[in-house]
Amino acid sequence: MRITALSGGIGGARFLRGLLQAVSPDDEVTVIGNTADDIWLFGLKISPDLDTIMYTLGGGIDDERGWGRDDEGWRAREELAAYGAQPTWFGLGDRDLATHVVRTQLLTAGQSLSEVTQALCRRWDVGVRLLPMSDDPIETHIVIDDPEVASGQRVVHFQEYWVGMRASVPVRGVVVVGQAQATPAPGVVEALLDADVVLVPPSNPIVSIGTITGVEGIGAALRTTQAPVVGVSPIIGRHAVRGMAEQLLAGLGIEISAAGVAAHHGARPAGILDGWLVEESDADQVPLIAELGIRARAVPLLMTDETTTCAMACAALDLAAGLRA
Repeated sequence: MRITALSGGIGGARFLRGLLQAVSPDDEVTVIGNTADDIWLFGLKISPDLDTIMYTLGGGIDDERGWGRDDEGWRAREELAAYGAQPTWFGLGDRDLATHVVRTQLLTAGQSLSEVTQALCRRWDVGVRLLPMSDDPIETHIVIDDPEVASGQRVVHFQEYWVGMRASVPVRGVVVVGQAQATPAPGVVEALLDADVVLVPPSNPIVSIGTITGVEGIGAALRTTQAPVVGVSPIIGRHAVRGMAEQLLAGLGIEISAAGVAAHHGARPAGILDGWLVEESDADQVPLIAELGIRARAVPLLMTDETTTCAMACAALDLAAGLRA
């Protein structure tokens, strides 16, 4: 079976780890990773979501934080701060730094982000084919209020909003710079059209899944693939499991609920979903989601350990099998 998944960072990566336990050795898993969180800092190209997927599946992640390397040190960050290097809000770990240095060297030498990602993954033996959504530069920016500028608003890079500001101010809009001009990375469209199952793990619907599907060609492939597309809600009750989806959904006027996110993604062919898993405590939303034209099922969604995460992945595959039938 050929499985293709669209993934952001922590939530998506953890789901993928469970998925690899759920599939057979003969199954082929391709992951299309979000690159709109990418940023250039200190002269280095940083791809947070690709790295989180790579470290998580390769056994090098700090599981407590959910991002960055295990057994990490912070001497380089301390030295940069001592020099007054900006920005001070983004911490580069000593071990993580090596990944960014190698990525930047290879990009500077003329390799594409796809080629570089493949080269980095060879070290980690991740068990999937990891593809960036695009080799073209794409960056998510968040619109926030600022009474000190004439317009009353300004835009900041997503990383500054999330890491620097800790998502502490309201979102007034999202601008994905470069998305309209970007094309899918090699293999991305084929991975969607040739898949037997397409999965949308519990990732941020706006700045992870939305940035991937917003690339021309990717959204079209999702809407036309013969494979069932099954997603997993990142919302339980009225709260995001983790991350800052609540701030984004509220800022964009989208209901913060499993049904609200399902409606935002929409049913195929106009939208991207055929099936949607919700937390069993949100079972009352299943009929609402069905009215959207999306088949929903309520199952436990908290990824408390690898066993429960594997069960989630199995539930997603089972729902996809029912849709194929």
